[in-house]
Amino acid sequence: MSASIVKQTAWRAGVARRTINPPAGVELAGLGYYLHRVWRRVRDDLTATALVVTDHHEGSVAVVSLDLMYNGLAFTRRVRQLACAQTDLCPTAICVNVSHSHNAPTAGFIRGCGDRDEAYLEAAARAAANAVIGAWRARRPAVLFAGHGELTEMTFNRARENGPTDRLLSVLRIEETSGRPMAAAINFHSHCTAHMELDLQAVSRDWPGEVVDQIETSLPGVMAIYCQGTAGDVNFRREFNGTEKRFEPALALSMLALNAWQMARLVERPGVESIAFNVALPTRRWDRSEILGDREEGLHRMRTGDVHGWLEGLARRSVNQPERLPLRYGGSVEKAVAALARFAVEWTDDILPILDTRAEKLEAEVQALRIGDIWIAAHPSELFTSLGLDLRRQWPGDLFVLGYSNSSIGYLPDAKEFEHPSYATIQSPKFTGQFPFTPQSGATLVNALLEALHSID
Repeated sequence: MSASIVKQTAWRAGVARRTINPPAGVELAGLGYYLHRVWRRVRDDLTATALVVTDHHEGSVAVVSLDLMYNGLAFTRRVRQLACAQTDLCPTAICVNVSHSHNAPTAGFIRGCGDRDEAYLEAAARAAANAVIGAWRARRPAVLFAGHGELTEMTFNRARENGPTDRLLSVLRIEETSGRPMAAAINFHSHCTAHMELDLQAVSRDWPGEVVDQIETSLPGVMAIYCQGTAGDVNFRREFNGTEKRFEPALALSMLALNAWQMARLVERPGVESIAFNVALPTRRWDRSEILGDREEGLHRMRTGDVHGWLEGLARRSVNQPERLPLRYGGSVEKAVAALARFAVEWTDDILPILDTRAEKLEAEVQALRIGDIWIAAHPSELFTSLGLDLRRQWPGDLFVLGYSNSSIGYLPDAKEFEHPSYATIQSPKFTGQFPFTPQSGATLVNALLEALHSID
């Protein structure tokens, strides 16, 4: 590599990783209510992987990615606090992204879908902070490149037939000034479903872990970090879920990422910047009849054990495929309905006392990072694809979009999804303990992200 290129790209970068497997007794999150999925086996290790990039003015930004289902505001604050205490990083310069694996614990609240273990979360936050600190201390002169690829015909929009998907895979390639490979940051957009239901009590990163492992095998000396993106309404096609084809998504993504690595362009613009601020997202107060309808059915089914018409009752929007829900309870309709009834009573117990006094705005952090002429837009939601694509259309720069970052506010649907009641519009706010979003909420978040990006342009 020529001296002129090195002079143009006066970066320092470092990467580090820590293992964050839970201790015995910690639940895995998601997949159904009150399953009590205490893990029994480790299929592959959960990790926290951090990347720190510093510019020629000693400004720095950091991204740390963890194999957890949901993030949490308190969790992110703890990671930032611990990392900032031993580095020159400021809190707004640290992005904490989670992969959304359902074979991992959660740092964010999900009613009935995996209890948070505070001792484990403290240990995981310390591990994540230590990864950031380790990456900070490991910084060395580096050259940066940006690459892209498009993965076609493997994902689908699970919320609507022929709905949009974000097919863009983005890669940040980092090399030492000698040309020796150092790190790869990958951003893509899909739920972690390939290995999700093979073993409901096995700890696993799912396909993002395979992508990381395959890239690191193909590029000796590289540490890869996977950053989850706009996945609210997107899965890999069901033919890849738990079948003999389950390894194909990771293989396809790895090959695409390696090609993007080879074809990546040099990042020549200097400087890093960061900003984070809260945006007030509109929500609507529950109608009391919505709450009491759930409550009456839940109490009735708890008292009588009645399962008649269960698919037309509480189950209708409680999960994405309600007819499959009993499979997660050993095939028992009675156990599935009992769990749904318990959930209905518990969420209504919590919301009724504050129904008339709770604010109809939800505070959420948006964050933007700039590394040369690469931008990162980070937010805490399971964003619908049309909103993520709208953000891309309105931003002319090279953009990584990271969901599940710095907190957790559940599904954020686009305006079209509100034309009919759905899992994303109705059930998500119940299990996250929020009021429902409105058709304007998604656009409000997108506008706030654009404001953050423009402020560091």
